[in-house]
Formats: sequence, structure tokens, C-alpha cells
Amino acid sequence: MSKMKRISALILGSIMILSLAACGAGAAEAASAKDSPAADEGLRDLYAMETYDSVPAELLERHGDVDYGTIDEDVEYYSATAGDNKYCNVLLPAGYDESQEYPVLYMIHGWGGAYDSHVYEDSSLQILYGNMLSEGLTVPMIIVGVDMYTDPLADKDSKTEEEMRLSYDKTVDDIGLDLMPFIEERYSVKTGRLNTAVSGVSQGATTSLATGFKWQSKIAYIASLAPDPGVIPTPYYAGTYWNWPIFDDFTIESPETMPRYIYLTVGTEDPWNIEVTAYYGKEMDKKGIPNQNDLVEGYGHDGDFWSLGHYNFLQKIFLD
Repeated sequence: MSKMKRISALILGSIMILSLAACGAGAAEAASAKDSPAADEGLRDLYAMETYDSVPAELLERHGDVDYGTIDEDVEYYSATAGDNKYCNVLLPAGYDESQEYPVLYMIHGWGGAYDSHVYEDSSLQILYGNMLSEGLTVPMIIVGVDMYTDPLADKDSKTEEEMRLSYDKTVDDIGLDLMPFIEERYSVKTGRLNTAVSGVSQGATTSLATGFKWQSKIAYIASLAPDPGVIPTPYYAGTYWNWPIFDDFTIESPETMPRYIYLTVGTEDPWNIEVTAYYGKEMDKKGIPNQNDLVEGYGHDGDFWSLGHYNFLQKIFLD
């Protein structure tokens, strides 16, 4: 975390947020569940489904009788957006069979991370997903670890933080124009928006939210776990590169491209992003865009919270 962000966080940390309701012991209410179009479409109402404020401990442990799938590591593809080759890690589910087709979740790391920050052998995400799949709590899917650095690799070490932020923002285009077509060609993938999801943590949550809105004709499910500012204009971290917006506002292209499920969540102990998470949800509410916006008691900005967010998200995607 940059010095600038730590200083800003100390200032913002003194401001108490009273407008969000914390999750209860069992479930959190969706901020805009009443607006969900699912019932009209004959689909399951994902906003009415339960979300949880803890992950069962056994789902976070590796078990000898569970198949956790396989990781294709350091998968190389050409990114026209970057003007260079990029890499991703790909988690194939237990029993992956090329004669079958699978939906895809694109998972984006936080600031300073890389494509192998969350999708690697014995990672928390692989273990959680493998256990959930074994228990019938989610469905078979391919999970792609995305790299946000989207510029020529030779320039990476010389980038300033401001330049790195701009490089990260290019990931929004890279996913839709370069990475998705590559994954769909290389792997046995179900195409179409109802078979595609994106999630991210911290700065990756900002990118996932922007990606979902940019490619709403291709992506139906969005998880944004403790997002930074930068998707739309906000009053937070004004005058810094954290505040640079990607879009002017949240915009839906047509009723047919309304996201199937938008999951915004942050912990009460998060030192940076409580306010901005709430702000994004309220701005969507103003536009009539259904979203779930959960403030979860006791969690910070760390791996435990990322596991909780994915535990909830993985239970709701690709059920159609």
C-alpha cells in the first residue's frame, strides 16, 4: 500500500459510516433485492438467496479425499491491449472433460499482485472452491487468474504508481478483447453472458466492477470485494491517482444487458474502502441497478475476507 493511501486512510478511518446495515448472524439483506428482474424472467432471484458472514472451517482446509482440480500455470497469450504477451493461471475443476463445456470466472488480484496471487496450487481459492464443489455448494467452472499489469513487460519495473494505476485500468479492455477470446479458444468454455463472471479484491475489485459494466453484453455476474475508488467519480482520495474514474457513471446499455448479480461487500474493520463500497451501491440504486451491498462485521482487508466474499459469490453464479 502506498504512503499516500495510508495517510488518506488515517483521515478517512475517523469517519464512521452509519448508512450501511451490518450483516446479521446468518444472512445479509440485499440493498436492491426488491428491484431484481429475475422473477419477471422466470429466473432464480439471486438477491433473495442467503449470504453468510463466515466460512465453515472445513471448507478452508485441504482434505485427502477431495479432488481440487488442476492448475495450468503461466499460460501465455498475446494482448493487443498491452502490446505484448501476458500470462494467466487457469484452474480447471475436478473432472474437467474437454467433451463438456464450462462457465468461466475471471478473478483479479489487488494492488501489487499478479495472475498467480490467488490461482495457484494449494491457494486458498483453489481449496475453498474444490471443497465447495465436492459438497455440491457450487458448480463446475473454470477460474482464470488475471494479471492487471497491461503494458509491455520490459517496462514494469520502471513504472511509477500513477503509471501502474493506468496500466491496471487497461485490464478492462484486455479481458474483453484479448483474454476472453483466448480462453474460449483454448479451453472447453460455455460462452455467453450467463456463463461468464468476474470477481476482484481491492484494486482488482475496482477493475472487476468496471469490467463487468464495460462488457455487460459478455459478463452477467460481478463480485467487487472491498473496491478502491476509481470506477466512477467519488469524493474519496481526491487529488490522487486513486480517485481517477474509469467511467462517468454506472450505465446499463439495455434491459437485456442488466447484470444478473452484482455483489459489493466490505468488512467493518477495513481501513480504506468502507465508504467507497457504500457509495458505489447507492449510485447504482439511484440508477435503478439491482445490487447487493454488504457490510460484514469483524472483517478487514485481507485473505479471510476474500475467502468469505468468494464463498458467497461462488454459491450464486451459473445456477441458470
